Amino acid sequence: MVKTQQRAPKAPEAAVRKKVNQSTGDRVFMGLIYTFLIIALVLVLYPLIYVVSSSFSSAHAVISGQVWLFPVEPTLDGYLRVFKNGSVLTGFKNSFILLFVGTSINVVMTILAAYPMSRRTFGAGRLIMRLFVFCMIFSGGLIPMYIVVNSLHLTDSLWGLMLPNALTVYYVIIARTFFSTTIPEELYESAYLDGCQDFRILFSIVLPLSKAVIAVLALMYGIQHWNSYFNSLIYLKSQELYPLQLVLRNILIQNSVDISSVADMKTMLEMEGMRDLLKYALIVVSSLPILAVYPFVQKYFVKGMMLGAVKG
Repeated sequence: MVKTQQRAPKAPEAAVRKKVNQSTGDRVFMGLIYTFLIIALVLVLYPLIYVVSSSFSSAHAVISGQVWLFPVEPTLDGYLRVFKNGSVLTGFKNSFILLFVGTSINVVMTILAAYPMSRRTFGAGRLIMRLFVFCMIFSGGLIPMYIVVNSLHLTDSLWGLMLPNALTVYYVIIARTFFSTTIPEELYESAYLDGCQDFRILFSIVLPLSKAVIAVLALMYGIQHWNSYFNSLIYLKSQELYPLQLVLRNILIQNSVDISSVADMKTMLEMEGMRDLLKYALIVVSSLPILAVYPFVQKYFVKGMMLGAVKG
């Protein structure tokens, strides 16, 4: 009887794999890369830490330069002064209206404009896209825009901040490129064979496969509405309609120090310190909602921007 020779069990792949030895030049290069990344991280992260620490420090510590990394003489005076002003809550309400309603209008309009131009069967797509780009490069200017908004009776209204800016050509280009390079043409052909129309294809096929670019559009439009300042300053007159950014600007102006009206140097320094404290507290208050939302859409943001702006 012939004995069969048993094979030795294979060693784990990690043990068989040979370790790649890096040369001295590779180690130096990677060391420089890590050093550069650490420096970039510190340059980006430190201002954020400084602003947050200053907002929780006392006015004396802020104006005397004692705040470096952690709060000095911790206090909530800056935040209490901000929220004591009733217009801040009104500004939050108006900004959230702009954020949700305005972003919804922007995303819907952008998708409805980008989807037809991403289809090869739409013959006028290139011509319309060229007209869009022409309007993006050569705008009418501020005064003609104000005349149009005023003639439509949209001044002193939140609709005047949302409808005239309902579509941004750059985001239309991103969405169109995403649709044309990501959605296979075979899906359209199969849907047409099954009797689907364009609206059914858009809502049942294209949108479920386009979560990444929709998240990008929502994030970018949302930031644009949240930071709305100049258009609000131009089109709004009633203070109860002011968004948060305009309310915070007014608070800073109201707390500005007039040297001619302050005789005591100590009082002037205290007022100036409170003004700086308010400035840091306002930065945190206005930035916190966007910073809280961004981590949840970050993966879609990176994917959508790369596929929509680079591919193809």
